Amino acid sequence: MIILGSFLVCFTFISIFRNMSEGTRHSTYEEGRSYYRNQELQSLSLQTDRFAGGPAIAPKLGNETAKAELGRAAWKLFHTMFARFPDEPTEEESVALMTYIHLFQRLYPCGECATHFGQILNQFPPQVSSRSTAAAWGCHVHNEVNKSLDKPIFDCSNIGDFYDCGCAPDAEDDDGVSVVETKHSGRPGMDDDDR
Repeated sequence: MIILGSFLVCFTFISIFRNMSEGTRHSTYEEGRSYYRNQELQSLSLQTDRFAGGPAIAPKLGNETAKAELGRAAWKLFHTMFARFPDEPTEEESVALMTYIHLFQRLYPCGECATHFGQILNQFPPQVSSRSTAAAWGCHVHNEVNKSLDKPIFDCSNIGDFYDCGCAPDAEDDDGVSVVETKHSGRPGMDDDDR
């Protein structure tokens, strides 16, 4: 029995090393790596569903001034995040943004605002396939909130021109390492009070 087991182990090692020398290890390794990455993303998606879905956690926020200030700051954060999201995100980046949006809704410090935003998320699920779709979705759901508050509606077709994310093109230093330039783009920023 021991001899048979030893033979199988030796045969397995010889097969593996022979395949490696023939160049098949790389493709098999990459296929396995891709398989496990997809499994990890599916698992992450299930965890997202488990933790991100659900009711708002915070109680009602009674101070109207604090509520308005919080809302302006939250929309500034959201619009900046969408404007800086990758043009061609990976699946993992898209899942991360979607998870963030749902967790943001659950943890938002204004309970009634979070509940209302949760209803909007159910009606208009986050669109995270690219920077432009995320930005357009963010503008649309902001307008949905604005409608409920009897505030003016923003023309979402201009969101890319109107909102300054503070983005700067990447540059390289003398060693070829990417660094971010600090120049301002010169476009006007979105004034949340006008929305």
